[in-house]
Amino acid sequence: QVGEVLGKYHPHGDMAVYDAMVRMAQDFSLRHPLVDGQGNFGSVDGDPPAAMRYTEIRLSLITGEILEDLDKDTVDFLPNFDNSLEEPLVLPAKVPNLLLNGSSGIAVGMATNIPPHNLS
Repeated sequence: QVGEVLGKYHPHGDMAVYDAMVRMAQDFSLRHPLVDGQGNFGSVDGDPPAAMRYTEIRLSLITGEILEDLDKDTVDFLPNFDNSLEEPLVLPAKVPNLLLNGSSGIAVGMATNIPPHNLS
């Protein structure tokens, strides 16, 4: 999976892609994980995840809902970095992922901290 993402959408090194994938699999990082992970994806105690070759993922059910209408011309697409493919500008989410999983971080001098919300 990481190699496919690097080749098609993100040609800047594999660790950024793998770290993002690991976080999407951790049930202690996201209220509703976006991928189902098989293998060691770290722990809440700070144990690191296993090397890429020892882990596998598949999309979670909620991610299927986020991507479901991608082929129905509901969002704009832009060319990827080498103009060989197109990628969506945003995802046609049926579920409000930002509210469900929240967000926190600092970028370009701005900070955010949105807590996750309960799906029920």
